[in-house]
Amino acid sequence: MNILAISGSGRAASTNTALLRAVAGIAQPAHRVTVWDGIAGLPVFSPDLEAGPLPAPVQRFADLIRASDGVIIASPEYVRAIPGGLKNAIDWLVSRDEIVAKPLALLHASHRGDDMLAQLRLVLGTVSQRFAPEVFARFALMKLTPDEIAQRMAEPENRAAVAAFLTAFAAS
Repeated sequence: MNILAISGSGRAASTNTALLRAVAGIAQPAHRVTVWDGIAGLPVFSPDLEAGPLPAPVQRFADLIRASDGVIIASPEYVRAIPGGLKNAIDWLVSRDEIVAKPLALLHASHRGDDMLAQLRLVLGTVSQRFAPEVFARFALMKLTPDEIAQRMAEPENRAAVAAFLTAFAAS
């Protein structure tokens, strides 16, 4: 399965991006996971920009989704809500067809963030026919560096949890 893993963070040393990179390493060879951390490079959504050719970063984003067999999202919460950059990325997809029929699931890199997760589940259930809210994994990784996250995710119980998550995702 060719999976696009979207980081909802624009931060260079993002916990969520580090989680997704670790998942990509664990997933091989059963699944190919491509991590996309380009949220910060997308222009602010405007329906006016959909009339002509899409801005290049948006077109690349849409093309990555189209080429994938499924999408996984890992995102921080900001002020108990979906980060603006991730919501902006989702807004770019609303009137397009790339995400509608793709399997879609969430990973989470924190022990908190339930308000954001509830909002994100609502939004994703609106834009996708195949959002699988029951396919979910959570890892307590806050305040760890990307290297520490890689080490933590390499632990047998976390590798097993990722494998179980990916198996459930592939079956969704």
